Amino acid sequence: MAARLSSPAETPPTSPRRTFRRRVTWVVWCAGVAVLLTTNVLHRQDESSDPSPTTPAAAAPAHSHSRAPVSSASPSNDRPAAKHLPRAEPTRLRIPKISVDAPFTELTLDDSGKLLPPPPNDTNLVGWYAKGVSPGETGTAIIAGHVDTKTSAAVFAGLENLEKGDRFSVERSDGRTASFVVDSAETYAKDAFPDDKVYADTPDAEVRLITCAGTYDRSVKDYTDNLVVFAHLV
Repeated sequence: MAARLSSPAETPPTSPRRTFRRRVTWVVWCAGVAVLLTTNVLHRQDESSDPSPTTPAAAAPAHSHSRAPVSSASPSNDRPAAKHLPRAEPTRLRIPKISVDAPFTELTLDDSGKLLPPPPNDTNLVGWYAKGVSPGETGTAIIAGHVDTKTSAAVFAGLENLEKGDRFSVERSDGRTASFVVDSAETYAKDAFPDDKVYADTPDAEVRLITCAGTYDRSVKDYTDNLVVFAHLV
């Protein structure tokens, strides 16, 4: 069941130098079924377009703005603003505690604004929204993975075991490794999914790891909950 459905996403701007928020519908697949989540996706701002620092964006309505309003959000847990890395594609996710060592695939939107999921039969693959923030960039990067498939457990089967202080890393196409530390792991009912908390822009570089959780409801062929791991760059 969808957390909250939105109107179809607007057509993105032609210039990558304009930062704004779009509301799109995520599709997170578990055991071959879709989970619809309404998300706010931050499009990166080219650092060369403005000598001033990138301004964090606040939550916006479904229509787009040429520039997003300034956010009043502060870094999580009152920590000072973290470092960040330039944009680069992620190539591999490593989470030693739960034995994850998986390549990335790009996730794209279909014509209706739904984010297409990773291939349903690949148990060792994670996806990231390639037109959003890349892991290590300032803002909120989204990484999604299956908890299982129709035949076996999948890449994020052990995600529920991550706790505050655990570390993981993302290898990047620029040869750098972005290291993250877990802030928290939260489970939300899909019919009460906190879009703003999960997808809102942040003033430092953060990541959300998302998969399905809870009980599998055979009557609707869907899981009851979503598990979200919140982490920041260190």
